[in-house]
Amino acid sequence: RKKMSLKSERRGIHVDQSELLCKKGCGYYGNPAWQGFCSKCWREEYHKARQKQIQEDWELAERLQREEEEAFASSQSSQGAQSLTFSKFEEKKTNEKTRKVTTVKKFFSASSRVGSKKEIQEAKAPSPSINRQTSIETDRVSKEFIEFLKTFHKTGQEIYKQTKMFLETMHYKRDLSIEEQSECTQDFYQNVAERMQTRGKVPPERVEKIMDQIEKYIMTRLYKYVFCPETTDDEKKDLAIQKRIRALHWVTPQMLCVPVNEEISEVSDMVVKAITDIIEMDSQRVPRDKLACITRCSKHIFNAIKITRNEPASADDFLPTLIYIVLKGNPPRLQSNIQYITRFCNPSRLMTGEDGYYFTNLCCAVAFIEKLDAQSLNLSQEDFDRYMSGQTSPRKQESENWSPDACLGVKQMYKNLDLLSQLNERQERILSEARKLEKDLIEWTDGVAKQVQDIVEKYPLEIKPPNPSLAAIDSENVENDKLPPPLQPQVYAGSQSARGWHLFEPQL
Repeated sequence: RKKMSLKSERRGIHVDQSELLCKKGCGYYGNPAWQGFCSKCWREEYHKARQKQIQEDWELAERLQREEEEAFASSQSSQGAQSLTFSKFEEKKTNEKTRKVTTVKKFFSASSRVGSKKEIQEAKAPSPSINRQTSIETDRVSKEFIEFLKTFHKTGQEIYKQTKMFLETMHYKRDLSIEEQSECTQDFYQNVAERMQTRGKVPPERVEKIMDQIEKYIMTRLYKYVFCPETTDDEKKDLAIQKRIRALHWVTPQMLCVPVNEEISEVSDMVVKAITDIIEMDSQRVPRDKLACITRCSKHIFNAIKITRNEPASADDFLPTLIYIVLKGNPPRLQSNIQYITRFCNPSRLMTGEDGYYFTNLCCAVAFIEKLDAQSLNLSQEDFDRYMSGQTSPRKQESENWSPDACLGVKQMYKNLDLLSQLNERQERILSEARKLEKDLIEWTDGVAKQVQDIVEKYPLEIKPPNPSLAAIDSENVENDKLPPPLQPQVYAGSQSARGWHLFEPQL
């Protein structure tokens, strides 16, 4: 039987800490969804790419204009038609440039407010979502947001106005691509945080709390429109990763070198909780709440590894276990949730802290599952293809790996050895539990004896002598009581009766 002990050879599973950082070297965590950059560097690269595209468009326009000028000498009519075409092209590119470059910064100026009102009047949308009947959860979040901002007085009023204006603007930007909507949201986060720190002089720790509430408020309202939109291929990616995980149902913890023993009841409970948390991520609407589910799942994984090994877990142990949890849980809409967090989460949470670290590991785990091959699991390509096609499974292979000519006695001998090995493991486990039970009983006996001793010392037992028995009635009457003597019979002289006896009566 081939052993799976070559843990150091599996480079696809173990990711060094440096590989999780932004490849630009800024010190923040990178993300595969941002091509290895952090959110800040990705935005800078994205802006550079956009500016380059705009420059290329202008160069194309200038080249077309030169060609038109050269063609002017040959044909007057042709020149007029081409000039008209170029003017329309230039006007279109100018409008596109103006629309793309304009960000949410203009919403904080007085002039932009008037412009937004004009856009609202000109749009004439048949059923604007701002006036729609909101859900119970949206109403609750809105009330909590207003109550939270009341404690900040003037600053809270300004934040509320900016947030409402942003939501109204996003309502009329639904035709934009999801990347442009994400950029507007990220610009809004950045501008609000900068205004609070520069103008409002709000401390950084309070800025983080306010930004969390702002994110909760706006993303609860925008969730329906920006989570897995139809204009993207997020749903297609969800189905692809779900199908991929189902095809990998045969992967065992030993193949991934997962340092978790699910036969321990406490470890098994941790694994179940981790799977529950990663599945619960899809039910949350706020990016921060989705990140909290990932963080809780990761902490359960670390606890499971710690209980199994009786020592703290390392990053090399954590990532394979996270991959195993994702394979076992198969979370719904996994790619959509990752994209949603990447696009609309407050960037400060993704760049620093444990939330950003665990989220980056989840992205790495999904990327590993998508590229999982035979070499990653230390298997031959033939076995990997057979497992993926469903022709066989690792457990069936163990009983079928004998050649037809093998001796039946040898087969039975190895089966018996395998059973003996399993029985030996069970016996050692039972002995270990028995010793633990004996130790617990001794500790329980000593504890009860100590408790009894403490009670006896606190409340000592006093034994009193028995009460004296009751004495005779006259035992206490010695000489002082003047009682008459007892009665005695006396004989009187007088008339004699028939028998010669006389009546007698007592003499007092």
